[in-house]
Amino acid sequence: MRGKRRRKLHLSKLYSFACGRQSLMKGAEHSQIGERGYSWVVLCNEEENSSEEGIKNKYADNAVRSTKYTVATFLPKSLFEQFRRVANFYFLVTGVMSFTKLAPYTAVSAILPLVIVIGATMVKEGIEDMRRKRQDIEVNNRRVNVHKGNGTFEYTEWKNLKVGRIVKIMKDEFFPADLILLSSSYEDSVCYVETMNLDGETNLKLKQGLEVTCSLHEDFEFSDFRASIKCEDPNANLYSFVGSMEFKDQQYPLSPQQLLLRDSKLRNTDYIFGVVVFTGQDTKVIQNSTDPPSKRSKVEKKMDKIIYLLFCILIFMALVGSIFFGIATKDDLDDDGRVMKRWYLRPDDSTVFFDPKSAFAASVLHFLTALMLYGYFIPISLYVSIEIVKVLQSIFINQDLHMYYDEADKPAHARTSNLNEELGQVDTILSDKTGTLTCNSMEFIKCSIAGVAYGRGVTEVERSMSSRHDSPLINDIRDSPNRNPPIKGFNFTDERIMNGNWVDEPYADIIQKFFRLLAVCHTAIPEVDEVEGNVSYEAESPDEAAFVIAARELGFEFYKRTQASLSMYELDPVSGDKVERIYTLLNVLEFDSSRKRMSVIVKDEGRILLLCKGADSVMFERLSKDGREYEEKTLEDVREYSDAGLRTLILAYRELDDEQYKEFDTEFSKAKNSVSADRETLINEVTDKIERELILLGATAVEDKLQNGVPDCIDKLAQAGIKIWVLTGDKMETAINIGFACSLLREGMKQLIIQLETPEIHALEKAGDKRALAKASKENIRYQISEGAEQLAASRGTSEQAFALIIDGKSLAYALEDNMKDMFLALAIRCASVICCRSSPKQKALVTRLVKSGTGKTTLAIGDGANDVGMLQEADIGVGISGVEGMQAVMSSDIAIAQFRYLERLLLVHGHWCYRRISSMICYFFYKNITFGFTLFLYEVNASFSGQAEYNDWFLSLYNVFFSSLPVIALGVFDQDVSARYCLKFPILYQEGVQNVLFSWRRILSWMFNGFISAIMIFFFCTKAMEVQPFDKAGKTAERDILGATMYTCIVWVVNLQIALAISYFTLIQHIFIWGTIALWYFFLLVYGAISPGISTIAYKVFIETLAPSPFYWIVTFFVVISTLIPYFSYSALKMQFFPCYHDMVQWIRYEGKTNDPEFCHMVRQRSLRPTTVGSTARLAAKTNSIRQNSTNQR
Repeated sequence: MRGKRRRKLHLSKLYSFACGRQSLMKGAEHSQIGERGYSWVVLCNEEENSSEEGIKNKYADNAVRSTKYTVATFLPKSLFEQFRRVANFYFLVTGVMSFTKLAPYTAVSAILPLVIVIGATMVKEGIEDMRRKRQDIEVNNRRVNVHKGNGTFEYTEWKNLKVGRIVKIMKDEFFPADLILLSSSYEDSVCYVETMNLDGETNLKLKQGLEVTCSLHEDFEFSDFRASIKCEDPNANLYSFVGSMEFKDQQYPLSPQQLLLRDSKLRNTDYIFGVVVFTGQDTKVIQNSTDPPSKRSKVEKKMDKIIYLLFCILIFMALVGSIFFGIATKDDLDDDGRVMKRWYLRPDDSTVFFDPKSAFAASVLHFLTALMLYGYFIPISLYVSIEIVKVLQSIFINQDLHMYYDEADKPAHARTSNLNEELGQVDTILSDKTGTLTCNSMEFIKCSIAGVAYGRGVTEVERSMSSRHDSPLINDIRDSPNRNPPIKGFNFTDERIMNGNWVDEPYADIIQKFFRLLAVCHTAIPEVDEVEGNVSYEAESPDEAAFVIAARELGFEFYKRTQASLSMYELDPVSGDKVERIYTLLNVLEFDSSRKRMSVIVKDEGRILLLCKGADSVMFERLSKDGREYEEKTLEDVREYSDAGLRTLILAYRELDDEQYKEFDTEFSKAKNSVSADRETLINEVTDKIERELILLGATAVEDKLQNGVPDCIDKLAQAGIKIWVLTGDKMETAINIGFACSLLREGMKQLIIQLETPEIHALEKAGDKRALAKASKENIRYQISEGAEQLAASRGTSEQAFALIIDGKSLAYALEDNMKDMFLALAIRCASVICCRSSPKQKALVTRLVKSGTGKTTLAIGDGANDVGMLQEADIGVGISGVEGMQAVMSSDIAIAQFRYLERLLLVHGHWCYRRISSMICYFFYKNITFGFTLFLYEVNASFSGQAEYNDWFLSLYNVFFSSLPVIALGVFDQDVSARYCLKFPILYQEGVQNVLFSWRRILSWMFNGFISAIMIFFFCTKAMEVQPFDKAGKTAERDILGATMYTCIVWVVNLQIALAISYFTLIQHIFIWGTIALWYFFLLVYGAISPGISTIAYKVFIETLAPSPFYWIVTFFVVISTLIPYFSYSALKMQFFPCYHDMVQWIRYEGKTNDPEFCHMVRQRSLRPTTVGSTARLAAKTNSIRQNSTNQR
């Protein structure tokens, strides 16, 4: 390779803080190695990595396991998981008790349903774990090229890889373990790494090996390679690494720049050689992996409470029955031992179960029997049915083509099915701005150079502002016939400086320096199309790409980068020709969120220049006294750009003499080669000194456009009554104008702005008294919050004034303190819009936690970047946008979508449906079990609490499993109260979930009451109808077998027809399940009744010989079923006629064929709009009301 021509360089971070030649290790800097936490020792290229005692045994193998179970632990662990649920544990206890004489049924009939339900759940768990196992096998069996000795490399599985081995990784291969980079296909041992699997970032990272090992390019050169590495112990920090390598009796420091992490991918590099330092569970990616926070929906939590309520009812019924049974048993014999009452029980010669002499013991035993008998109150199949339904609902969400983003080939993805119904109850959405509401696709649109504003483009915010003020757009060049074809990242038009005209401007020299800085101060990598000669760029961020493209389009074309230089073509102002200019690259001082700036130090024609760009909050304070000539005018332009919703950066430079640079380079090299804990602090101190005394050149302005459909989506969500908060790191002016653009703010809305911009606060900041500043700031924020609350209170009774709360990051820090956060929340939830500006990731998470815990309502957080992860995990539902900023937000989310606008369908359609389905499903489950279980209690009352079951054992066991389960699953998967089109047309439907109308205690108890009523009607109608009348031609009356089978038939019909009445949207599957379940009951009666009496007991030929031939059976069934359904049917009809819910109104409009009647539709929609609602519809309504009021006042 050394004799071949090197490939051109790709992507990023050349000579950054960590990148550069490493010096020999100094003793003081090596002080941590060998201490606690820094005791890891690796012997490189040793056959047995164990020359030091105990080393070999402490290394993990490289096989990874993400499964929840093993073959040995599956059964005990999964059984433990299942029986943690109180209902399952109850059925286990009753199943065990069924082997005793206390049981009112056979043990097999009690155990089998539990086995089916638990078995189904365990099979589901096993299948999911098997999928994880297959993934583990696939990963562990990947192959890697490992040095086997004598300079030969052979392929082996990842799982066999050991610490200390030398590996050769080829382009586009994944790293099998954490490696120390030794050399690469480049002479200077750099390589490019994609870390998307680790942190979700799509940009490539530059890594560089030590200079001392960079010459190792051939396989045979490793035959005699020996070295030892001492470094930090395995830990979860992806971005730090402290260690040293001893090679040829010299110590060399190791930093994160030499560490290649497992599951990263080698990109744009032919090959690398590395030594394995951490394997398997010790690798940073495995150490860093944590389970996402466990989230349960509010419906599921409430369901647990209902189960406990049913347990209380069950215990109460058993207790009442046992008391009456004890009294009746005691009265069976008088004091002389003569039979008084139930002679047929032979109380004078009875077991303890019916012994009048031991009435108390008999009642206790009866209590245990009753607990088993009335257990059918508890729906044994509820949990497994809900899990099945939620999985199917998630599949429907994933398959929805209306949420498929064709451009990026990204469908919606429900990463968990636990929160489906929670999507229908969202009260507050907390949204990031950049990349979520906007595209994170930057366009260079304006700039200010030497105090002169350039750029005639018009932003979306400016268009929105002009529509608000009814003023025409002067510079809108969107539809200009002379406009050039669009260039991605460049939307700039100004004839004064385009096409080389800048040379005629008064400040041509400043303009030249400005665009030179844009063309040089970056880490982008050019890629030249060898066919057409066009240059494109790979950059770490959309902003940076836009700057380099802008410089190219304005005559400063960056086209080549090497380790030591940057090459560009630029216009020579004197000759008017394009000339090549080469800058020697000395250092790159990276951008990060704390520095808020980036610099490069280059050498140009003997001059050493520091070129810097950064945020205005840090740049203006770094200007020299002589460098502030254009400060005032530039500040005005920056404010104007912020008002237009643009992101701004300040550009400045300084010239360094040789002594200044030498001093800086010495200190910088010392700081970056340090392996002490304060390495980053040392680097920041050095760079902070050099990035001062700057000379201002101007400012850039780039536009981050709103995503398609964002204003319409926000309008629909607002009509649905959902509150929307924006949490952004942008400046207040930018955030406010984006708020106007997407209709979160509107004209006439009172803005409550909370910020620390008073003269007193500024004076304390200059004085530097931190304690006094904190105290004054806290009091100031408290006063502003109180004043805002007073304004809200004053406007409540007098007008329909809408309020918006806008707060910056400094103020938010005080507002979130324990003694003030409740005041802040009380103010915020009464405002129509809330915008938090300059918010840090931690503040986003804290605000989300405050809203969730303070309101007790469902919160949804949506974001696209790594800085949104805390917010997504803190919210009840986290939605990740799979956008430009990588996949970390998606990996931490509960649901992933590609565009913000899909949130409308996700919530208003799928959320509404899932909430309604799950709520109706749970209510129906309790209804059908109470209907069935209460008939057992009524029969007990009628039979003197004898503990005798009314039904055959298998009738009891199979009720929940076969005769009532499938229709309710179909309800949970397919039912729709209204179609998707009407969900979007009438967003007020969503309020049913927010207000929890369909799963309130009132509705739950009403369904339970319906169950009790149905049980009472079925029992008494059947018993009274068969009590004295002959059942067949022979004149026989109905016995327990006939009565039980008839009542059971009525129950099967009633509960299945009840669900038919509750369903709003029938499909073929629902018809099959409902009528098929009823038919299955008759088929079961035939087949089971044909089995020998020893098994079928009282069901032996009961249908074929007794029930079917008797007209009385069919008549009783018909009239009992119809009579039992009449109360629910009547109640539903009256409710829809006189007390309709939102969905009832929409159904009625659809039924009447008036869906296109504006008057009827307005009648429903007007309930969606409140005086404080945001969105374009509300803005239009407010404007209309204002015009009406003005007209009234003029009259």
